Amino acid sequence: MEKQDAIAALVALGQETRLDIFRLLMQVGPEGLPAGQIGERLGLPPATLSFHLSQLRHADLVTFRRESRSLIYSASYPVMNALLAYMTENCCQGAACEATPPSTCQPKERHETPARARVR
Repeated sequence: MEKQDAIAALVALGQETRLDIFRLLMQVGPEGLPAGQIGERLGLPPATLSFHLSQLRHADLVTFRRESRSLIYSASYPVMNALLAYMTENCCQGAACEATPPSTCQPKERHETPARARVR
């Protein structure tokens, strides 16, 4: 995955409604859901849903297929796997991510008093 593709995916998933849509599609699996059912399950009006699905499609996080008059949306598992691999490779130095980040990811020690504790 290229850096700009990772950025586009993270930006798309950084919006709460789009993350909810993507999570739902990941949960239902590769068979996907018709757009109307996505909207019903998440309580989204058609115009709002259409906008967010378009953003997810632009980031290649979802695919769709036409069945009769319905558009069936599915999560793009290969793109999500590529994003996770990119994040692991570039953010965790190629190691499996753990609860504690590698020492190089630790914030530098600060020797100043927190703002609330300062006397003015």
